[in-house]
This record gives sequence, structure tokens and C-alpha cells, in this order.
Amino acid sequence: MNHLNSPTKHFEEIKKIDENGVEYWEARELMPFLGYQKWNNFEKIAIEKAKIACKKSLQLVKYHFADIGKMIFIAKGTKRQAKRKIRDQKLSRYACYLIAQNGDSHKKEIAIAQTYFAIQTRKQEIFQGLDETEQRLFLRGKVKVHNKELNATAQTAGVKNFGKFNDAGYLGLYGMHKKTLQKKKNIGKDDVLDRAGATELAANLFRITQTDDKISKEKIKGEGHATFAHMVVGQKVRKTIIEIGGTMPEDLPIEDNIKRVKIKNRNLLK
Repeated sequence: MNHLNSPTKHFEEIKKIDENGVEYWEARELMPFLGYQKWNNFEKIAIEKAKIACKKSLQLVKYHFADIGKMIFIAKGTKRQAKRKIRDQKLSRYACYLIAQNGDSHKKEIAIAQTYFAIQTRKQEIFQGLDETEQRLFLRGKVKVHNKELNATAQTAGVKNFGKFNDAGYLGLYGMHKKTLQKKKNIGKDDVLDRAGATELAANLFRITQTDDKISKEKIKGEGHATFAHMVVGQKVRKTIIEIGGTMPEDLPIEDNIKRVKIKNRNLLK
């Protein structure tokens, strides 16, 4: 595979979003796109240098570099497959930026990554400086983009009834069907996400991206299986909200319709 043909596309494809709507990357998935083939070299050189730079910039290393482990199959192709745990790192966007800045400058992939993560880090700084209305506009735009990507993935999996497929996501996350949710929130026929605030939009963004990832990675086929997967992911996001003591999404306050907000803020994010 030539990683240089469309680097931004590759970085975006392996990007994940956690239950708080925060983007992150897994180091082992990022590694080949930075031109590294061996984990030990990547971990001991690029990641360790990035951690030192993180500490020098007075940032909490554990916030940007989180140790995680994953199970992999070994002895594939044999009747008795075994698993073993391997080290990995959950990286914030800033961590990826530091890794790129401290990687082997002779690698073309590193130069590309430096540009990409510098731009993305700057975008995050801008986002954090936005007021609540601007954040809503930004997140609603992200939800629309990723929802289109999810629907494309679902179509490939065999989904034809997108109304039922998307309703399954609402059922999982909100514990009720979309029409029931609209009645509960008293929003008439308005799109639920057009009346959602930033917190609710972040939860839905997580649901959407994780469903897309699940269907793709597990190679789920068939409308029924894909629809069920959407509901299951929604349920898991809901469970996470309960575990951290957050407000359930159906109980979050409604906001002014995003379409009217856009009209009032034409010069802001679209």
C-alpha cells in the first residue's frame, strides 16, 4: 500500500472518537502511516521522545499517552489458535502531533504527518475557543458528515431500510424510538439532532462513528445484523453515560433549531 497517495484520508480512517466525543488514535494503527515497521523502534524512539516533549511543555503525559493493551491471535491457520496481549497506546491529537514532530525527519511519511497533525491541532485549539453556539454548529456538521459515511457503510453491508437502521441507533442510545423521543422532547417533527446541544451531539457522534467502525471491522453483512449492531453500539454509549453519572441524552435540554441558528450565524462554522 502506498500511504502517500492520500495521507489525510488514512489518518482520518483510523481516527476514533471516545465516549466524550474526543478524537484519538491507537499507536499500532498509526505506526505504519509514519513509516515505521517495528513496534519497538516506534515506541522507544518516536513515542518516548514525544513524551519527553509533552512533559517539557508542562502537559500531563498520561492525559495524552494512555497505556492500553489488546489481545491478538497467534499461530493463525492452526486448529488451536492462541491469544496474547500486546502493548499499545491511546494517543490524543496532541500526542500524534508530538510524535510526528519527534519522528525520523528523513521519512516522507513523517513530513506529511507533521503537516496534518499541526493543522488538526490548530483546529482543536480553535474549537476549544468557540462559544457554545459555535461548538453546536461545528459538531452538527461533523455528525452530518459521519452519518453519511455510516449510511454508505450500511448500504454496502446490505441495508435498504435506512429509517429502521437509523432508528435502531436512537433506540440504543435513548432507550426509545425516534418518534417517541420527538414527543418526549416536544419538538414536533424537527430532527432530533437539529435541536440537540453540544453534549448530546457529541454522544451521537460517538454512536455513529463507532457503529461505522464496528460494521467495517467485523465485516457485518445483512440488514438485520447491521441494524442490530447499530442498536448495540447505542446501548453501550448509553451504558457509559450511566457509569460516569452523566445526564441521559433524552433528558438534556433542547436548543433552538440549528437551521435558524445557522441563519443567525452565517459567518460562523457551517
